[in-house]
Amino acid sequence: MTRIPPNSPPISVQALFDRAEGIAGRTLGELGADANIVVPEHFKQHKGFTGQLLELWLGATAGSKQQQDFPDLGIELKTIPIDHQGKVLETTYVCYVHLLSHIAEQWHTSAVRNKLGQVLFIPVIGERAIPPAQRTVGMPILWQPNDQEKAILQQDWEELMEQISLGQIESITSKLGEALHIRPKAANGEALTDAIGASGQIIQTRPRGFYLRKNFTQSLLNRAFDL
Repeated sequence: MTRIPPNSPPISVQALFDRAEGIAGRTLGELGADANIVVPEHFKQHKGFTGQLLELWLGATAGSKQQQDFPDLGIELKTIPIDHQGKVLETTYVCYVHLLSHIAEQWHTSAVRNKLGQVLFIPVIGERAIPPAQRTVGMPILWQPNDQEKAILQQDWEELMEQISLGQIESITSKLGEALHIRPKAANGEALTDAIGASGQIIQTRPRGFYLRKNFTQSLLNRAFDL
């Protein structure tokens, strides 16, 4: 197979999708070897490795910036770990929660809406018993939220941001939100960031991230693959 040059951005949506189809059925070990990259033995300290490897192969240019992975195409890349039966194994990280920008932020200008406007989902068979190098890349799905999904995501985001604006960040649990929820997002429990407390004061709290629930991404896979 011809190696795709790293950081060569696709010129069209179809070109991107063709690349994604081209690596379907290959293992992370094979993709890593072709790119001269060693796949870690485990992902405890390398949780973002799969996404980074696929970004390399597909020509993503955004890196860690707060924009889509393919900004010229308006497309975000998300991997979804699944088992052999197609069951989603993990929630899907969307972006960081900006805990002090809630006053000026609105749904239509939010990072969540921007990230989820159009997404290239790539399932990866990622059961824990399978060594990372042997995990297989699945067929891609190019998804845009329909009207119902847009309404659900907006409602979840607005409810969560309202809680943050009221100083209730410490009261928000992962149970809040139908499709979108908030969870701590940090390399370790010692990382802290500023937020608004219940009395309007600045407090220190763990960084948070927006995540898509497993049942939400499962419904996307079921629909795309007629499961």
